[in-house]
Amino acid sequence: MKKISLIFIILFLFTNLFAKESGGIMDDFKAKQVAEHTWVILGPTGEPSVANRGFMNNPAFVITDKSVIVFDPGSSKQVGEALVKKIRKHTDKPITHIFDSHVHGDHWLGNQGIKKAFPKVKIYAHPVMIEEARAGEAESWIKLMDKLTEGATAGTEAVIPENQLKDGEQIKIDNITIKSHLSEIAHTKTDAMFEIMQDKVLVTGDNAFNNRMPRLDDGSYKGNMKAIDTALALDVSVVIPGHGETGGKEVLTNFKKFLSTIYTNVQSLLNEDMEAFEMKPLIIEKLQDYKNWDNFDGAIGKLISIAVLEVENE
Repeated sequence: MKKISLIFIILFLFTNLFAKESGGIMDDFKAKQVAEHTWVILGPTGEPSVANRGFMNNPAFVITDKSVIVFDPGSSKQVGEALVKKIRKHTDKPITHIFDSHVHGDHWLGNQGIKKAFPKVKIYAHPVMIEEARAGEAESWIKLMDKLTEGATAGTEAVIPENQLKDGEQIKIDNITIKSHLSEIAHTKTDAMFEIMQDKVLVTGDNAFNNRMPRLDDGSYKGNMKAIDTALALDVSVVIPGHGETGGKEVLTNFKKFLSTIYTNVQSLLNEDMEAFEMKPLIIEKLQDYKNWDNFDGAIGKLISIAVLEVENE
């Protein structure tokens, strides 16, 4: 009798463990309505991992009177498929358009999952994003995501956008107009921000972060701050950053302050002939409001070094 009970306990634990491990990627994340037509799923703010299975950005979607528009569908085929299921809980309208904010694969490799469900979907991006993706960035990101998640994103293939955006271009989709705002260089050389005009919502991609440290390996402090100035001039009331909580324009001003604090202090300390490692504790002291941002300790040294290189090349 004891053996039978033990077997049932083991089977129960195994079944629940399996169910947990094989559960939906977005099961623990709700779609939050932030405007009349606009919804966002706030992903975890960590790096791609086994635990999050590569889901760590903020996919957004707009439900028009006839269809659905998706922004940054995530990092893999699996995340894209999970997003389709999540959208299906709110509408049965077809997904007809995708807008990808930049070349980093954690934001757009989910195109595949949506394209599988809606083969006629139109996908848009910055022309340089399309160029870089075709030139090898797509495959590099597929390999990186597979490595960081230990195979959780296996089977992902690059569905590269085929429609090139222009700065200031307005695309009317049913009763909604999407206006694109492109940069020469900001977070990367491939960035597009998307203004959902009827809702006064801005999808920034990684031109803005909230409560998470940014990556600027491919970008520019000055260019990113210029992009934020462009965003601040827009008639929007809701800001959806690439990572972190949605808010108002304070998301933009707070992130610009973060970038400016690093950049202006690097400028000043370079005039005192300081090296990056000598600057680090002084700049950290100026960034007390940001010390709780995800990966602050891991990222701040590199961000200071990137600022040093940019200031030296002015």
